[in-house]
Amino acid sequence: MIDATGQAGPDRTAGAPARPFAGVAREHLDGLYGYCVRLTSDRTEAEDLVQDTLLRAMRAYPQLRDENSVKGWLFAIATNGWRDLCRARGREVPTVSLDGSDPDDEFSLFATLAIEDPFPYSDELHLDFLRLFHDEDVHEVFARINPVFRAPLILTTIHGFSCKEAAGILDVPLGTLLSRLHRGRKQLERGMWDYAVNNGLVEVGDEP
Repeated sequence: MIDATGQAGPDRTAGAPARPFAGVAREHLDGLYGYCVRLTSDRTEAEDLVQDTLLRAMRAYPQLRDENSVKGWLFAIATNGWRDLCRARGREVPTVSLDGSDPDDEFSLFATLAIEDPFPYSDELHLDFLRLFHDEDVHEVFARINPVFRAPLILTTIHGFSCKEAAGILDVPLGTLLSRLHRGRKQLERGMWDYAVNNGLVEVGDEP
């Protein structure tokens, strides 16, 4: 068996993966790098994290039994590697209490757009708002989200994992994952609106 740190446990099953690790790594490299960039919000750290992840995975790969789960397995190793990287560089691993309230929990981008009406006479109000953002704008907004809430968003929205799979990758209960995902979405909504206002993408408070 292999845990999400990439460490191999006792080998209780005969046989090894049919595909060479190099081929598996190439198949998932782009997605893994994208995940690491969004997780760390730093391309240099992301490159270090990808290298560390692949080294850990390569050592443990001969004991991997379910090749269908290799993507999630790699992402779980990367997540744990990121936590180790934070500790090694003297940074606290991001944590958050789900007990307290967050002002962003009550924010609704849809309601705000309807009230402020930055696109008079538009039949595609929400789509018009999203079209204001370039890739670098979205990346900046994502980078400002609390990492604890950002990771579930990245896994489910960008990389297509189910909530159950994302919970396994992050090693948290499903209920915790769902709570973090909700807060992440609210922080994303609020972040996009604030970014649009602060960077002059929309004007608010004016009479039509």
